[in-house]
Amino acid sequence: MKKQSIKGLAFIAVAGSLVASCDLLKDLEYKVTPSPLEMHADSVRVKVEVKFPEKGIKKKASAEITPMIGSTALKTVTVQGEKASGNGTVIQYKPGGTMVYTDVVAYKPEFEYTELKVTGKVYKGGKEKKDKFQDTEIAKGTIITPYWVNKNFMVIFAKDEFKRVTEQGYAAQINYDKGKSEVKAIEFKDKDIVDFGAWLTAAQANPKIAIKSINITGFASPEGEEDKNNTLSNDRSTSAKAASIEVAKKAKNDKAQTEVYSLQGKGEDFAGFEAELAKNTTMKQEDKDLILRVLKMYPDPATRETEMRNLGKSFTELDKNIFPKLRRAEIKVVYDLTGYSDEELKTISKAEPQKLTLEELLFTASLTEDLNEKLRLYKEAEIKDPSDWRAANNVGAALYKQGKINEAKAQFEKANGKKDNPISKNNLGAVAGVNGDRAKAAQLFGQANGAGSEVSYNKGIIAIQNGKYADAVSNFGSDASFNKALAQLLNGSADAAAKTIDASADKESAQGYYLKAVAAAREDKLDAVVSNLKSAIAKDGSLKAKAAKDREFLKYEDNAALSFIK
Repeated sequence: MKKQSIKGLAFIAVAGSLVASCDLLKDLEYKVTPSPLEMHADSVRVKVEVKFPEKGIKKKASAEITPMIGSTALKTVTVQGEKASGNGTVIQYKPGGTMVYTDVVAYKPEFEYTELKVTGKVYKGGKEKKDKFQDTEIAKGTIITPYWVNKNFMVIFAKDEFKRVTEQGYAAQINYDKGKSEVKAIEFKDKDIVDFGAWLTAAQANPKIAIKSINITGFASPEGEEDKNNTLSNDRSTSAKAASIEVAKKAKNDKAQTEVYSLQGKGEDFAGFEAELAKNTTMKQEDKDLILRVLKMYPDPATRETEMRNLGKSFTELDKNIFPKLRRAEIKVVYDLTGYSDEELKTISKAEPQKLTLEELLFTASLTEDLNEKLRLYKEAEIKDPSDWRAANNVGAALYKQGKINEAKAQFEKANGKKDNPISKNNLGAVAGVNGDRAKAAQLFGQANGAGSEVSYNKGIIAIQNGKYADAVSNFGSDASFNKALAQLLNGSADAAAKTIDASADKESAQGYYLKAVAAAREDKLDAVVSNLKSAIAKDGSLKAKAAKDREFLKYEDNAALSFIK
């Protein structure tokens, strides 16, 4: 019978009849499904239909039947004639009958190349009849194709937040006399305006600085008439613009002389007043509280100023040390700063790595495929910011890819200790998977949802190992890989498996050719079996011995076309 797939119609082996030397038990037929046996999820499920012909078991006879895979005995079952005493399955003398035997046993390496046979004992009247049961081979070996899964669990490098172009700001301030909006000459000698001019000169010479806007906001102190203060704040923003342009001309900064200015008058600066009042160390707190109550109690500006002047000494302190700071115009330059180029980052990372920011170090590591260089840069990132989990995680990811699993695990644990995160959970799952702890790996991958496509891929490997092939196909997604092809094959889609291999990086690898040979065997395409096996063996000579014993090719055991693997 033609073999369809592991999960589809299975090749059925019907063993020859068992003939006892007496007529207590005779002419039994065994049908094994599937045959050869198959390993799934580290177990072998055995199903045997035992057919008793008419008068196949005497009425007072009984038999103990024990299937064995190699030297491993499966559970024993008892069958008995209709008049025999006991608790076995009763088979009628006429017309006979069928018993279905099932068992599941943990896979052992010896199962691959051994046979399934039945042995047993025959009894009459409770007394064993020696040598009355003939041991019979009923199936050959076990298919273990699921063990071809590549345990190449994927780790994830945490992403950097590097931005080549970032928005920056530069600020300066012009101060005014009470009730005035004219910029005093002395302001141009004030340190922040002098520094502003120097910055504009440097910005003009720096191609990495691009001024976007210059925002000027004028303020007045909370004294005097409100309307006048509103006008005054507007006038101050206008005069500050003119002063800024004058500074830009001296700095020879072209952009700062164009219409990039945005002006706004904010009127009386109550927020600034409260902030300056809070910072004052001369006044008592109760005096500060009284001043704030007066401000809130009298919304009318004229009344408010009168009441504030009535505070006497406290008002003098305000007039001398706080109000002057509020009579101002703030100049804020908004500009884009272009950071280092890739080549600059690489050069600096080697000469002065700690000169770079954390994000620059993480990004620079992504520019190389050299694992040693990645590891060096991620370690520098750890030094730069020991509190950041990403650097610790990425050191672990580089170590994992170098095969240093225990060191990688320590780093992933450190990273997750700094911040519980799905990326490090996935990576710890990869370590558990490599170490053979499937339950722990599955648990961690379940906690890593959303970390990346690597999580689904890793779940696909676990699904193959657990015999859940449809889940594996789904987890592997649309990307072609050997493992996805294997999952498709095990899920009953041999043709899809071959197509996936041909679209993958394993198209011309030894394992890729071998899997295509298995897929061809399941579709009974002898020519494809032969050509793919020859290609596989040409790339890996050890596959010749495997193919010679592989039960996937049992149907071609005597076919001359496969004589090259004998």
